[in-house]
Amino acid sequence: MSADFLELSIRDLSRNFGRRRALSRVSLDCRAGEIVGLLGPNGAGKSTLLGIISTLAAPSSGAVLYGGRSAKELGAPLRSRIGVLSHDLHLYSELTALENLIFFSRLYGVANPQTVATQALQRARLDERGGDIVSGFSRGMRQRLALERALLHTPRLLLLDEPFTGLDDASTMALIERLRELRSTGCIMLVATHDLDVGEAVLDRAVILHDGRLIASEPDVRGLRKRYQDRLQPGSVS
Repeated sequence: MSADFLELSIRDLSRNFGRRRALSRVSLDCRAGEIVGLLGPNGAGKSTLLGIISTLAAPSSGAVLYGGRSAKELGAPLRSRIGVLSHDLHLYSELTALENLIFFSRLYGVANPQTVATQALQRARLDERGGDIVSGFSRGMRQRLALERALLHTPRLLLLDEPFTGLDDASTMALIERLRELRSTGCIMLVATHDLDVGEAVLDRAVILHDGRLIASEPDVRGLRKRYQDRLQPGSVS
């Protein structure tokens, strides 16, 4: 049975940590070739939601469906269709850029890991730095490398947690262009971000989380900053 899917459905998803509710009955649908933004202040539940979608955390109630099937139904092959770029870039600083990509290619069970890693290095625009130790890379270089690490196994679903943090303008534009390329291949992307100006440039639509609840859906990202600020004004959240 194929683990591929073209739609992601989140249904009444809740997650409790003791008495604290990190997510409360969140519902959301995403489809192939779409970049959806997850907006909200710190503690809104964005990272918790991404963790559950990635199958690295379990919900307290509700469901995540990948093409109408649960993670339990799809089993281990589902993870081969998911890529994750989190705050921790999951790179080995003592290895070279190429060694990192070869290692993760083998970990993902990719055929021809040397070739795949070399191609990924080129897409990261780091082919001339492939033999350099990652500890000497700038934040932007490590971010580009980590993104390609998350894409080595050509996932259908890509989850990005604050991918623009600490990037200069050139690195930000390079990441935007890469995400646009992935959109054209039919990748489903969820991007948690505080950078609303960048959001307007790359997102197809956005949802706003506050205190674990999905309080708004924004199908048009033009003027996103103003609408986001209005939604979070005291008294505007019911």
